[in-house]
Amino acid sequence: MSRWIEPVTLEGRQVVLEPLRAEHVDDLIEATRDGELWRLWYTFVPAPDAVAEYVSAALARRDRHGEMPFAVRHRDSGKVIGSTRFCHVDEDNHRLEVGYTWYARRFQRSGLNTECKRLLLGHAFEALDAIAVEFRTHWHNRASRTAIARLGAKQDGVLRNHTRSADGVYRDTVVFSIINLEWPAVRQNLAFLLDVPGPD
Repeated sequence: MSRWIEPVTLEGRQVVLEPLRAEHVDDLIEATRDGELWRLWYTFVPAPDAVAEYVSAALARRDRHGEMPFAVRHRDSGKVIGSTRFCHVDEDNHRLEVGYTWYARRFQRSGLNTECKRLLLGHAFEALDAIAVEFRTHWHNRASRTAIARLGAKQDGVLRNHTRSADGVYRDTVVFSIINLEWPAVRQNLAFLLDVPGPD
């Protein structure tokens, strides 16, 4: 039986989102080293020696839970410079989350994230007929909260003591969403942002 979310490649002007594979590990190791992203305490990016395990876990969640992890390939350089995925998939209700998103430091605040989100949201609403797409982030990840709001997502609320990190600290998770009725206006806003690039 086919699943709601099948592997797909999404192509934009700056990036190509391609289904994550074990072959992406070496490029992702290089991407995590750009900015030492794993040192950010309020988000989760794998350390270089944990990237292979991170990819393996993402592929296992794809097979068991219908998630769809992507490698983010930069068109000009040809390098894989980050990762993102459709996760927390609720196939019965046609809801999903866009999460586990990270990019090498030199590609942050470049407009690249806006294009990635445009590709993911377009596929979710136009191909998968999703009724809602969620975004979740740590309360203390102010840059992420600002970027999500800039996309046009609305804040649904804060899940207090939502999860516990490996060091035992509890995380408050901020939940945003875009619903299908909002997509036409959000799509128009994203088109504008991509024509007039700014920090994202």
